[in-house]
Amino acid sequence: MAVYTATSLKAELNDKGWRLTPQRETILHVFQNLTKGKHLSAEDLYNVLQEQGEPISLSTIYRTVKLMARMGILRELELAEGHKHYEINQPYPYHHHHLICVRCSKTIEFKSDSVLKVGTKTAHKEGYHLLDCQLSIHAICPQCQRSLLPM
Repeated sequence: MAVYTATSLKAELNDKGWRLTPQRETILHVFQNLTKGKHLSAEDLYNVLQEQGEPISLSTIYRTVKLMARMGILRELELAEGHKHYEINQPYPYHHHHLICVRCSKTIEFKSDSVLKVGTKTAHKEGYHLLDCQLSIHAICPQCQRSLLPM
């Protein structure tokens, strides 16, 4: 998997008959500059763009993040909040997985070479081109477990 720049995104979009619009480039730039471990929902992204003075509609944001996820540029994450979040899809060795508390939504990122190896091997064996391999573990964190104990 490649690290995307505006130039490589433009080339890939052009190959598929699409254009690199200023909105798509702006959205890519936001995700490229997120701090490590940060995930954005479409609504979060909309708020960030509004704060930056970028007048991109929420519907354009939804279409763009879906497109970039299908292309393998973004990772689409099912966290505990009930809506999808997105992050830039980094190549190995930055590849990571998520441990998510279903009660408080605390999310911990972790690395596992074995998960990536199994995903890569399985995709290759079946003739697939691997775009992403992610494991999301849904659990209850220690703090929430303590709050469930009877007094």
